[in-house]
Amino acid sequence: MRGVLAEFRSFDRPIQLLQINQAGINLGFYMLMPYLAQHLSSGVGMAAWTIGLILGLRNLSQQGLFLIGGTLADRVGHKPLIMLGCGLRTVGFALFGLTTSLPWLIVAAAVTGFAGALFNPAARAYLACAAGERKVTAFAVFNVFYQGGILLGPLVGLALLNAGFTAVCLSAAAIFAVLTVLQGLCLPARQGSAGERPPVLSDWRRAFGDRAFVSFAAAMIASYALSYQMYLALPLEVDRLGGGQAGVMTLYALSALLGIGGQVRLTAWCSARWSRGQAISRGLALMGVAFLPPAVVANLALPPGWALLPLVACTLLLTVGTLVAFPFEMATIADMAGDRLIGTYYGLYNLLSGVGILAGNLLAGALVDVARSFGAAGLPWALLAVAGLVSAAAVRRLDRRDRLPVAGQLAA
Repeated sequence: MRGVLAEFRSFDRPIQLLQINQAGINLGFYMLMPYLAQHLSSGVGMAAWTIGLILGLRNLSQQGLFLIGGTLADRVGHKPLIMLGCGLRTVGFALFGLTTSLPWLIVAAAVTGFAGALFNPAARAYLACAAGERKVTAFAVFNVFYQGGILLGPLVGLALLNAGFTAVCLSAAAIFAVLTVLQGLCLPARQGSAGERPPVLSDWRRAFGDRAFVSFAAAMIASYALSYQMYLALPLEVDRLGGGQAGVMTLYALSALLGIGGQVRLTAWCSARWSRGQAISRGLALMGVAFLPPAVVANLALPPGWALLPLVACTLLLTVGTLVAFPFEMATIADMAGDRLIGTYYGLYNLLSGVGILAGNLLAGALVDVARSFGAAGLPWALLAVAGLVSAAAVRRLDRRDRLPVAGQLAA
């Protein structure tokens, strides 16, 4: 942690505030969201399809509106969008705790998702602009705070559940309210660029028409589908093997602790040896390799106590691969965008990533069901591994063809 703290202190106050802000955002989010479905089911008595509707609307309103949020950040300024997003999430989380009415819960879900679409691209754009040539290191430290919030959030939420779900919601809302005020008082205003701007459609045409960027985003889609298996395929397999909720939480804790303890040192090691493209492609390859242990042992009868070890190996390798790729990935997007359209590019990138997560979840879930029916339990894991390796090869090809910017090279 000394290296993390040293890097954190080496940045200016705005970057430090954004990193703390991200820890607070994840703390508040993961205090509430892991327990929302259970509350709606056992506490409110809603049908499963209704719960799915509420959770689906939250995700759709976030992923589907990322491009709008990123564009607004470029035009209105990064700080107002970060504050507005945190303010809206305050309202959304409070509503989750104060109402059991389906229409109001739908409003809470939509507001909560839209909030994320506002502050996520704006915060990343602000960080990229403020960090300058130190983007990679800034995003590495950012990810440490990100993982810290993921680790602490469920634990704090679990402790607060003793006082009731409303207490969890209002506490999470209070965190976002504090973040809103803190950024209003301490975060300097910053906009991607000044002066007269072309029409929004012109900006979107440039982003969608940037063949190198769209190719990079398409190549990276698989990485988000793979990462999301931490919340789909891995928990399902833990449950099948009898690991229960404790087993799932153990995997999450291992992933978060590895991110907190290893991100900055791993990024420094990679920066000293590899180009950005090499780091991203090798991180993706490692994410693909992560799914080989469960693929190999899927049809074997392992002794009690050993059955979960392949899933632990998968979690650790998947996490390390993500840690390797993430800071370089974020810096590459910013350099492709140039100063004027960073928010728009992050917004479009997140939108495409959301499509990848949705498609990946549908395919992975269907493959798990089909594979179990035909006695081919290793097939889904093997195909996930192939997806990671193909994605790595695609990024490596872009890098070799000089389609990815090197450090400090900005888009025209």
